Amino acid sequence: MGKPLKIAINTGGGDAPGLNAVIEAVVRSAYNRQYEVYGIRNGYSGLLDTDEIIHLAPEKVRHIASQGGTILGTTNKGNPFHMPFTNMAGEVEYRDVSNRVVENFRRLGFDCLIAIGGDGSLKIAHDFHKKGIPVIGVPKTIDNDLAATEITFGFDTAVSIATEALDRLHSTAKSHERVMVVEVMGRTAGWIALNSGLSGAADVILIPEIPFEIEKVCNHIMGGELHGQHYAIVVVAEGAAPIAGNVIHKGEGEAGRQEVVLGGIGEYVAREISKRTGKDTRSLVLGHLQRGGSPTTFDRRLALRFGASAVRMIGAKKFGVMVALVSPDVKAIPLEKVIGQVKHVPLHGDTIQTARDIGISFGD
Repeated sequence: MGKPLKIAINTGGGDAPGLNAVIEAVVRSAYNRQYEVYGIRNGYSGLLDTDEIIHLAPEKVRHIASQGGTILGTTNKGNPFHMPFTNMAGEVEYRDVSNRVVENFRRLGFDCLIAIGGDGSLKIAHDFHKKGIPVIGVPKTIDNDLAATEITFGFDTAVSIATEALDRLHSTAKSHERVMVVEVMGRTAGWIALNSGLSGAADVILIPEIPFEIEKVCNHIMGGELHGQHYAIVVVAEGAAPIAGNVIHKGEGEAGRQEVVLGGIGEYVAREISKRTGKDTRSLVLGHLQRGGSPTTFDRRLALRFGASAVRMIGAKKFGVMVALVSPDVKAIPLEKVIGQVKHVPLHGDTIQTARDIGISFGD
C-alpha cells in the first residue's frame, strides 16, 4: 500500500455556526478511507508558521458538531497574496507571501486543501489552486449570499437568533409603545433581515436590494396608529441604504482588509423615525450575537453533508471546485463560477411577495 493521502483543512473569514460540524465530518469521513487530516490554524497562518498545524484524529473531533465557532480558529485579514507588514518606519505595507504557503504545503506532503469560507476565503483558495494546490472549497457565511449553493450553513442559526430577538422585543415595545429598530447583518444581501423579519412579525424590513424612503417607513408606522397599534418593529440589514443615499459605515477596516466596516444604519433609521413621528424610538444592533452559539439542526446536517461530500470529491479527484447544495444533492461547482458572484434576494420571489401580502413595508 502507498502512503495515505494527507488532507489539510482550514477555516477563513468570519466564524459561523456549523464550522466544527464540517471539520468533524471531514475527519471522520477521511479516516474511514485511511486518509490523514491536519488542521491549519487561523486561516493560512499555519502554512506560514507551521507550528500552527495540528493533527486531527477522530477522537479529537468527535461530537464537536454541536459546538459554535471553530476549533481551528479563523481570521478575515490574513490574505497571503496581500499580507500586511509594518516596516521600520512604522508604516503598513503589503507583500505577496503566497509562494511560501505553496512551498510549505508541498514540503509537508499535503495532497489536498479543504478551504472553508465565504467569498473572500474562496477567492484565496481559487488563487492557490491556480498556483498548483489541489483545492476543494466549502461555502460558509451567515449572510447566505454565496452563489451556486441554495443555502450556506450558519444562515439558519443566524435567522433563528434574530427571530428570537424580535419575539422578545415585541413585548417591551408594546409595553412602552415604542418603535424598536433592529440592525442585523447583511452587507450586500438582505437574507437575514428578510427571513427573520417575516418570521418575527416585523412591521418594516429594510434590505440592500430595495433602497428605501424614510418618509414611507414613517407613514407605514403611523398608519398602524390608526388601527390601534402603538408600537412597531423595524428590521434593517447593515447594508441597507435610503434612495439616493449611501451605505452607512463606521470607518475603514483593519489593516489587510479592503472593505469598510458597516454599521450605523439602525441608529440612523431610529433617529429619523423619532424626529419625523415623535414616537419613542430605540435601536439595537445584534452584531456578533448572530454568529455565536450552537448551530441549529438544519445547519448541523448541512455542514456534515458538505464535509463528507468534500472528502468524496477528493476520492474522485475533483479539485478547483466548491461543494454546493443543489437540491436534493450536494454537487461540485467550479470555483471560478462562484467567486465574486453575490446571491441577492430575488425581488419578485415568493418570500418578498408574502411579506408584502401580509402588510410588511420595505420602505419603497
